[in-house]
Amino acid sequence: MTEPDEPRALFDRVPCLAGTPRAITPLPGGLTNRNYQVITPDGRFVARVWQPGDLLAINRDHEHHNSVAAAAAGVGAPVLAYQPADCVLVLGYLDGRTLRNEDVADPAMLPRIARACRMLHAGPRFAGDFDMFAVQRRYLAVASGHGFKIPDGYAALAPQVEAARRALAVRHAGTVPCNNDLLAANFIDDGQQIWLIDYEYSGNNDPCFELGNIAAECQLPPDGLTELVRHYYGRALRNKIARARILGLVGKYGWTLWGAIQQASSPIQFDFWAWAMARFESAAAGLTSPEFARLLDDVVRDD
Repeated sequence: MTEPDEPRALFDRVPCLAGTPRAITPLPGGLTNRNYQVITPDGRFVARVWQPGDLLAINRDHEHHNSVAAAAAGVGAPVLAYQPADCVLVLGYLDGRTLRNEDVADPAMLPRIARACRMLHAGPRFAGDFDMFAVQRRYLAVASGHGFKIPDGYAALAPQVEAARRALAVRHAGTVPCNNDLLAANFIDDGQQIWLIDYEYSGNNDPCFELGNIAAECQLPPDGLTELVRHYYGRALRNKIARARILGLVGKYGWTLWGAIQQASSPIQFDFWAWAMARFESAAAGLTSPEFARLLDDVVRDD
């Protein structure tokens, strides 16, 4: 198999990838990295290669630390090499099926996903915190400071987002290690367990952000989120369902700016604007719906 020219010299500098004969195959997906499967006589690996200096301010040291912690928790791939000077992180290859949205929505899958989340959340603390309210403000400063295009009507939703922040603070119960980016493609099913991959945005966070973000990114129907909360907590707690739904909306509001920044600055060929608008339109619909007031009421109440 012919190796791509670009990564060959890089992988020669990584001891666990330097064996020959060697096969290198680009992996699909990855909107901030180039990912490769690398097979050598020593095994099969995934190499994550990034470009330095992105405007998203991803902390690669935190990604490495948290990937190690996720492996220790039993839900992340083993970490085999980290060479920040070369912009590469190497993981063991997880042999399994990458999930799709319809897989995540399968009622038989939700308890398995909830179990994987509980394992991660009970594991070693992560380096760094992830608070979408703070992340959204940072992304807004970047987008505004560079004159990047932002969806019309974005600023008009700020009062609802601030109302959400205040309501969520009433019953805040602390943070746990969270992946914070569990779209369907970041779940791997090996037939025995669900593995969680990609820790670029990982940090200690409200566990309900994890659940709400899964529901938002995987397009779970409302009863799907209710079941995910039930399997995670043992029962369908009304205030936790409301918490997860609100944080899912806040996540979409923040990720909208991620897409806007990527649209203006990323060399990757992808329609980031359409990606951003899909999240913005969904966030706007939820934050302006009559149901939003009920969610704000539910989230501050005892179940």
